[in-house]
Amino acid sequence: MKPKISIIIRTKNEERWISKCIDAIQTQKFKNFEIIIVDNKSTDKTIKKAKLCGVRKIISIENYLPGLALNTGIRKSSGDFIVCLSAHCIPKNNSWLTELLKNFKDEKVAGVYGRQIPMEFSKDADKRDLFLVFGLDKKIQIKDSFFHNANSMIRKKIWNKINFDNKISNIEDRIWGQEVIKKKYKLIYEPEASVYHYHGIHQDGNLTRLKNVVNIIQSQDKNFSQGNIDPNSLNIVALIPSKGKPKKFKKDNLLLYTLNAAKKSKYIKKIIVSTDNYETKKLSINEGAECPFIRPKKLSSEKINLEEVQKFSLKELEKKKIIPDLIIHLEETFPFRDSGLIDEIIETLLKNGHDTVIAAKEENGWLWKENNKKVFLRLDEGDVPRKYKKKSYIGLHGVCCATYPEYLRKGSLLGENVGLFPIKNNLSSLEIRDVKSHKKFYQFLKKNK
Repeated sequence: MKPKISIIIRTKNEERWISKCIDAIQTQKFKNFEIIIVDNKSTDKTIKKAKLCGVRKIISIENYLPGLALNTGIRKSSGDFIVCLSAHCIPKNNSWLTELLKNFKDEKVAGVYGRQIPMEFSKDADKRDLFLVFGLDKKIQIKDSFFHNANSMIRKKIWNKINFDNKISNIEDRIWGQEVIKKKYKLIYEPEASVYHYHGIHQDGNLTRLKNVVNIIQSQDKNFSQGNIDPNSLNIVALIPSKGKPKKFKKDNLLLYTLNAAKKSKYIKKIIVSTDNYETKKLSINEGAECPFIRPKKLSSEKINLEEVQKFSLKELEKKKIIPDLIIHLEETFPFRDSGLIDEIIETLLKNGHDTVIAAKEENGWLWKENNKKVFLRLDEGDVPRKYKKKSYIGLHGVCCATYPEYLRKGSLLGENVGLFPIKNNLSSLEIRDVKSHKKFYQFLKKNK
C-alpha cells in the first residue's frame, strides 16, 4: 500500500503564484496526497484561487511564525510523510514527489530537501545563491545539518518526536536539521526533486560581481536551466472600457479595431468590454466579447479616471468568479496597434518579472511640464546630441497595458516594477477620440495614397 503524503503550503498574498504551484502538484505521477494551506490572513485572491484549484483544507492563522505555521498544518494532516513547500515554488516536473519519497527506504532518514532553480527573471544575487547552494550531486548528510523547507519532505513519525521551533522568526528548517542530526538521523539532498523558485536564500551583494558570477555559471553549466511562466497557462483577460454609444464614422466602428486586436492575441482567454451603454454591449457580444455587467453612469463622469473604472470592472468580474491572472488594459481610441503588439507586451512582462508593462513612444524632442505657477519646466536633458542623450518615453497605457489584478484592486494600473515597451510604428500611438478626428484621419489617408 502506497504511503500518504500531506503537502503543507504556507501563504500570505500569493495569488500570483498559488495556481501555478497547485497545478504543478496536481500533475504529479504520485497521486496519494492531500494539500493543506496555512494562510496568514491573505487580503488578495490567494484563497479564492486555491479553492478554485480544488483545495479544501485551509487553515487561517493570525500571528505568523514559520515553524508554528508548519506545526499547525502538520497537526491537521493525515499523511505518513509531510512536504513543506513555499507557495511561490513550482515543481519542475511530474516526478517531483516520487523523487523526494524514494529516499525514505532507510528508516534513519528524517528529511529530504530538493533542488531550487531560479526563474529567468530572478535577480542575479538570487541566481548565484541558488546555483551555488543547490548543486547537481546528491548528498547524504550525517553531520551537515543544512535543510531547506521551501522544498522538502520529512517523516511524520520523526516530527512527532522533534517538532519545528514555534518561536523563532526564521531558519526553522536549519534548527530542525540540527536537532535530527544530533539524534543520529540522516538528511538527504535530492537534486532530482526540483522546483522553480524566483528568489534566493541570501539578499545582498555587489551587483556587478553577481552578474559576472551568474554569467560564468550559465556559460559553464551544461545542465543550466531557468524557470519561466508560459502565458498559455494563465487566465489572461482583456478589459476594454467604453463610454456611451459606439463611436462610428460611416460604417466604421472604433471599438471593432480594438476587439479585433484582442481576438488576434494567442494568449488572451477572455475579452471583456466594460460599458455603460446597451448598444455598445450588444455590438461587443456580437463581435465575440463578453459584457457581464453594465457600468453605472456615475463612473462615466469626467471626474472619474480610468483606473477607478477598471477597479470597479475587476470587482464585478471577480463577483462572477472570473479571476484573471493578468489584466490587459486596452482603449478603443487607439485603433491602429501593430499586429502582435499585445502578445509581445505579455511576453515581456513574464520574461522580465515586471509588475506592469505599458506601450511607450520614444520621444527625442524637448519635453516640458507646466507647474502650478503656469511656468514651464524642462524635463529632458537639454541640448545634448541625440546619440548621447538619455532616452525619454511617453507612456501609452491606452495602446496596451499588461498588469496584475492586485494593483487594479488598489485603483492603479501600475505596480512598482514598471517596464516600457517601445512601439515600432508611430501609427500605433495615434489616438482617435471622436468622429471629427476619425474623419480627418481618413481624409489624410485618402489624399496620401
